[in-house]
Amino acid sequence: MGTLRSPDPTSDKSMSDVNANLRYLKSHEWARLESDGTVTVGISEHAQEALGELVFVELPAVGKLIAAGTAAAVVESVKAASDVYSPVAGTVIAVNASLSDAPETINSDCYGNGWMFKLQPLNSDPLAGLMDAKAYAAVIG
Repeated sequence: MGTLRSPDPTSDKSMSDVNANLRYLKSHEWARLESDGTVTVGISEHAQEALGELVFVELPAVGKLIAAGTAAAVVESVKAASDVYSPVAGTVIAVNASLSDAPETINSDCYGNGWMFKLQPLNSDPLAGLMDAKAYAAVIG
């Protein structure tokens, strides 16, 4: 997601915009470690706000091996298209196929039903090195 800017640079982002139970990349993707050891990935509230109304989502293929930090998906809005980077290395085990028909779900529920894909991570500590909510909140200002 790279160079997304806040929709209003003078706005004050609070911790309420950032889910405290997730880990983040500076490029605005989030990762959640599930109880079964898999990792669910999506884009942050900040990212979806900056993009505006989403109109298209391209998800990775199930079974694809993805390296951490590489483009895994694409989101397109009425303003722009952006790559979505994988926060962790792993094999795609599931995608949120409902986003094909309703990409706006990411706008309305980015941390819940707007998840994008799930990975079986390659590492035993897949979230190591990712930012916690406080660090991410500092990045988005």
